[in-house]
Amino acid sequence: MLALEIVVVSHGAEALLRRCLRSLQEHPLAAGEMRVTVVDSGSPDETPEMVEHEFPDVRLLRRGNIGFSAANNLVLRESEAEAVLLLNPDTEVYAGTLDAALARLHSEPRIGMVGVKLVTEGGELDHACKRSFPTPLSALAHFTGVGRGEGTASALSQYRATHLGDDEPGEVDAVNGAFMLCRREAIREVGLLDEGYWLYMEDLDWCHRFWDAGWKVFYEPAGTALHVKGASSGRRRAPKQEIAFHRGMARFYRRFDAPKNNPLLNAAVYAGIVAKLATSLAITAIRGR
Repeated sequence: MLALEIVVVSHGAEALLRRCLRSLQEHPLAAGEMRVTVVDSGSPDETPEMVEHEFPDVRLLRRGNIGFSAANNLVLRESEAEAVLLLNPDTEVYAGTLDAALARLHSEPRIGMVGVKLVTEGGELDHACKRSFPTPLSALAHFTGVGRGEGTASALSQYRATHLGDDEPGEVDAVNGAFMLCRREAIREVGLLDEGYWLYMEDLDWCHRFWDAGWKVFYEPAGTALHVKGASSGRRRAPKQEIAFHRGMARFYRRFDAPKNNPLLNAAVYAGIVAKLATSLAITAIRGR
């Protein structure tokens, strides 16, 4: 049986995808056979041609811009591999990364998902690689920057899973969608990614559903991957991406956090999301001039 299926969804990230696929060639899984599938989600550049010409061993699926969840689900729905890795095109794996993650996944029968330590090009930790589920307070603190400082109260900083050290393996609420290694059995029980999210927040949603079904989500820093954060969707989000991100925030809150008996709180949260969207769109418009 195929030990590992790797799915890379790409939209117009030719140079980054080339680096990602080369890293997989240079640092393949040693503990078993793996297959790499690229789902080209309507790239406006020469990405699919690059994959065909430079990486003939990579399976290529061409689709329109159907969204991150739907594109990954094409492979998740059919794969018979023991484990499936969702990998962003703006990542690069290092020596031993895949084996460390797979070893952790197999270390306990109820670990359903594993994420690794993600670092930026500057060598800093991408704090999204280990997260707690956001509360209205922690989300507000994170986006305003109040919750990101050293020594910040746990109620404000908990979104970054500060209870766990950067180099300390352990259970977390969520890992980042840039590197999500999942057990096939868990995927079959939990279900596929929610296609109601076009882009963003689907990873938090999936992690929540894993925990709800009794599957653990684990952070394994013995494996490290580079994450050129935001590069695959653009350093500056386009208006469509901003809207998708904030719609995802509202969808996640409605599905998991919104109390049925507190309409005032819910109205305040939704108003805050709309206000943040308006601010983000205004900033994007100003910077684009």
